[in-house]
Amino acid sequence: MRLLIYSLAILGITAMTSVTPPAAAQQSYSGGLVVADHPVAAQAGLEVLEQGGNAVDAAVATSFCLSVVRPYSCGIGGGGFMIVNLPAHNGAPKVTTALNYRETAPRSVQPDHFEKLGDSLASRFTGHAVAIPGTVAGLLSVLDQFGSLDRAAVLAPAIRAAEQGFAADAHYVETAHELVEWLEESPGRTTTHPFLWKRMLREGRVTEGDTIKLPEQARALRLIAEQGADAFYKGEIADAIIKTVQEYGGVMTPADLTSYKPSQVKPLRGDFRGLTILTMPPPSSGGIAILQMAGLLERVEQRENTTLGKLRHNSGKYVHLVAEAMKHAFADRAEWLGDAAFVSVPVDHLLSDAYLDSLAKTISLDQTKPPEAYGTSLAAVDDSGTSHFCVVDQWGGAVSCTETINLEFGSRLAVEEFGFFLNNEMDDFTTISGVANAFGLKQSDLNLPAPGKRPLSSMTPILAINDAGEAQLLVGASGGPRIITSTFQTLLNAIVFKMNAQDAVAAPRFHHQWRPNVLSLEEQWAPGDGQGIASLEDMRAFMEGISEWDALHRTLESAGHKTGPIKLVGAVQFARKQADGWTGAADPRKGGAAAGR
Repeated sequence: MRLLIYSLAILGITAMTSVTPPAAAQQSYSGGLVVADHPVAAQAGLEVLEQGGNAVDAAVATSFCLSVVRPYSCGIGGGGFMIVNLPAHNGAPKVTTALNYRETAPRSVQPDHFEKLGDSLASRFTGHAVAIPGTVAGLLSVLDQFGSLDRAAVLAPAIRAAEQGFAADAHYVETAHELVEWLEESPGRTTTHPFLWKRMLREGRVTEGDTIKLPEQARALRLIAEQGADAFYKGEIADAIIKTVQEYGGVMTPADLTSYKPSQVKPLRGDFRGLTILTMPPPSSGGIAILQMAGLLERVEQRENTTLGKLRHNSGKYVHLVAEAMKHAFADRAEWLGDAAFVSVPVDHLLSDAYLDSLAKTISLDQTKPPEAYGTSLAAVDDSGTSHFCVVDQWGGAVSCTETINLEFGSRLAVEEFGFFLNNEMDDFTTISGVANAFGLKQSDLNLPAPGKRPLSSMTPILAINDAGEAQLLVGASGGPRIITSTFQTLLNAIVFKMNAQDAVAAPRFHHQWRPNVLSLEEQWAPGDGQGIASLEDMRAFMEGISEWDALHRTLESAGHKTGPIKLVGAVQFARKQADGWTGAADPRKGGAAAGR
């Protein structure tokens, strides 16, 4: 096969390499920056910054706009995590906090709820899949506490986008085609999901450039702007949510909605390469995982008297070493993490020097181990429909935020009267003991559902500060458990390998979540079939790509890894401070933009 590829290349018939294209010149912004996975949402945040709003104002504007333009990723029917770091300004004190507006289980849901239903899809595509949405309560809570503009100002861009419409981009169309397949694989789904089928997918005929309008959601957003959170959790929007959930078999009640409260918590902190990493504590699993992986790699460096930077980026030895750290973190995620408001999560132990020292000693530079060798039993000790965005204001205030409705279009259930989709976050619980969720993650009984409990999440917003408490770097991703590994690799690319923002985000990535025991490599990494070679330089690049691909596989196979292809590992949004301002990058895997001033 390889000889055939070589021959075709020589004949000029081939050449599509996976080499990451050179990044465009990185523009710096000193007056504020918004990076989001849709350009309309980035512009919404920038518009609010230009009105004199701070990072919180712009973040709320960006989020509400994403509800319109990325309806399959996040929205007012979902929830999220937010890290906020604001300097003292205009008499207001410095603020460093985290907001947990993750969805919660309805009050009638007990740990055996899904066991009793006996339907493997009940936690994904029925009314039982829907957890109490937290986005509206969370956004308005942080706006009231730390924002400087009123609701009407920050919701105006989202309302305009919903009324005037937005153009379906390549990512929207690709996602739509996947949903068309899902709807058509089972008789009757196009009838039972009319809003999704007719309005969002145009009966399977949506194309790039089509204008998608959501006047129903504009109406919901106007009510929220006028009345606040009560407009969503009481009254006609709440009635429409309950009607939708119960029509599809769910057990949510009006009392579930009115009792929802977001939670303000202290960020999880850890040190890495001279920066303090601020991230989310449980029920986020990503915060602990990122800090564990960083701590393990630093300990291996100390043990071997070397640095990661001395390994060639994405070489076989580098991929092996980082994958070993990933496997330890995901093993502990599966065994010990859940909502700390309901179960005992041994955070201090999992991040302690003694524990990380013991795990680091087990990491070999050239050999992997069987799955049972990762993590710990701790016997003696008492997570695609997602979006991330980064915001920085002119005063240095910063917000790193990840939001979700879980799978694409969440439960696929639309609140038709108000033009938004409801999450299927209940699938992030351990719905049936020992059974993996939609992302292939098996989780412990610590993550079983309970009334008011929040499911374990892979969402991992990161905000890194210097010793003076000033924001230096913001990063996060979408993509289920691949959020964790894509965010971490982007951190390594930027901090260890000194890549600029665009290169750090665009570089090929890999993923290992411990079980299944497969090291997944992005398809863009592999040499293509070679179509389009037009010069000797193209030929050399193609042959170099083949050589690097072969070397990578030889190293990983000799270390005992089983590898497999994966379409993509997360979609990352990233911003970092430079001497002359801020630069940012939206992941080309999903689209989006950095908009600044």
